[in-house]
Amino acid sequence: MTVIQSTTDPSMMQMVAAAPVASFIFAITIASSLWAFSNENLYANMILQPFSVYRRQRVYTVITSGMIHNDWIHLFFNMLSYYFFAFQLEPMLGHWQFGFLYVASLILSDLPTVFKHKNDEWYHSLGASGAVSAVIFSYIMYNPVSSMYIIPFPFPIYSIVFGILYLVYCNYASKHSRDNINHDAHMFGALSGLLITIILHPHVVHDFISQISAKVQSLMH
Repeated sequence: MTVIQSTTDPSMMQMVAAAPVASFIFAITIASSLWAFSNENLYANMILQPFSVYRRQRVYTVITSGMIHNDWIHLFFNMLSYYFFAFQLEPMLGHWQFGFLYVASLILSDLPTVFKHKNDEWYHSLGASGAVSAVIFSYIMYNPVSSMYIIPFPFPIYSIVFGILYLVYCNYASKHSRDNINHDAHMFGALSGLLITIILHPHVVHDFISQISAKVQSLMH
């Protein structure tokens, strides 16, 4: 699922200056993914295998697995969602705070998968989806009534509505889906983004509630 936010695009230099950490993560994720596409050894060393991590082997892959992707489509849609939210979020959240949220969410989004598949030697997981979900949900805490577009649907929805539907879907898909998507990472990444944002900026809860209350009152009148 790819989510975009309608906004006026600043110049590249303005984006890098306002969000240097997001820019670095964006560049390194694309570069490492492209490198791994043509380097099987690198791909194998960076991918997450819960069976190994649970046995304290290649523990670093809870981070490196978020720096590579399965194919061009996987990379494109993850980075498209990241682009529309990360560069807006960092100025609101703070530079080191954004970096902490992203890396911590990479780890936290993978831990449930590690425990769930600790005995499945065949299971592997990769991609930045957990951390990207965290970025989107952190953004939602700051802008719960902003408009979001979900590809391929042509109409916008409020970001708080998207957040609720997303969590419901991820929970359902985690239990019932038979595809190769790690829905647990999506869900726990999103929840990590909410929790870390609240810990870093507790005032965001009051602003979140105030924005929703104001929107409800405006709709009722």
